[in-house]
Amino acid sequence: MRYDLTDLKLFINIGETSNLTRAAEKTFLSLPAASARIKNLEESLKVRLLIRQVTGVKMTPAGEILLKYAKGVFQQLECLHSDLQPFSTGVKGKLRILANMTSTHSFLSDALASFLLENPDVDIELEEKLTKDIVSAIRAGSADLGFGSGSINLDGLDIVPLFKDELVVITDLEHELRDVEEIRFEDLIEKYQFVGIHPESVIQSFLEEKAYKLGKRIHQRVYVGSFETVCRMVDAKIGLAIVPIECARNYSKPERLHMVRISNEWANRERFICRQGGRDIPAFAEKFIEHVMKIAGNINRQ
Repeated sequence: MRYDLTDLKLFINIGETSNLTRAAEKTFLSLPAASARIKNLEESLKVRLLIRQVTGVKMTPAGEILLKYAKGVFQQLECLHSDLQPFSTGVKGKLRILANMTSTHSFLSDALASFLLENPDVDIELEEKLTKDIVSAIRAGSADLGFGSGSINLDGLDIVPLFKDELVVITDLEHELRDVEEIRFEDLIEKYQFVGIHPESVIQSFLEEKAYKLGKRIHQRVYVGSFETVCRMVDAKIGLAIVPIECARNYSKPERLHMVRISNEWANRERFICRQGGRDIPAFAEKFIEHVMKIAGNINRQ
């Protein structure tokens, strides 16, 4: 049979949203038109692809197979567009990136800005997720590149190490630790109150686990939504915080914070780029990886 690219794109959007109405909107179709396309697709393939539920739709095993190959078709089209780009005008490439909060609030914003200026024919779609969700999405083929950090299972993925990411304690300038240069994590949680990123974040889960293994709990006064806000809370003397060193340096008023190194070995984590194992990616995606690695090299020299 002949496969229609609009049908395949619609089906990918259904897989990403689990909702026919939202998928139709993302594909620029009316709901009746989208429903008709799915019905025709099922009749042509002689298999059921979706299970309609009260809360949305769910893929059948046959639907999962179609979704996998539909994503592969569009990934290959991206590679085709990229390879043809030098011979054509008006052809734009699109790079889908997932990144954790640590990356989006530090080096990645500068990398994106400079890359987009140098490559006007490339568009980038960036979404912020937790590292564990990034890894799952990359394995499923839902994005081209993922930026993460910390200890997590990366089996089956192609990994590009970037640099070591140091976690540090930040305090206000009047805090009793203002003259301390290094401290153990276990000495911190015995005595002080903390400000942190939301509880499900990788860094917060990581710190809670370290405290749990010591038989202790972190006294968390407040959770906030960004590292800038964490720094602002510390600046306002609400509590201490443990953050990536880059995020402390990127605070809008870094001179108002004191940084204390954590002597525990785990305070140094690996930042990485991940992509599907053995998968071809467009030339502009490879170019973006090289661009980021140059910036990472500058961070390593700091």
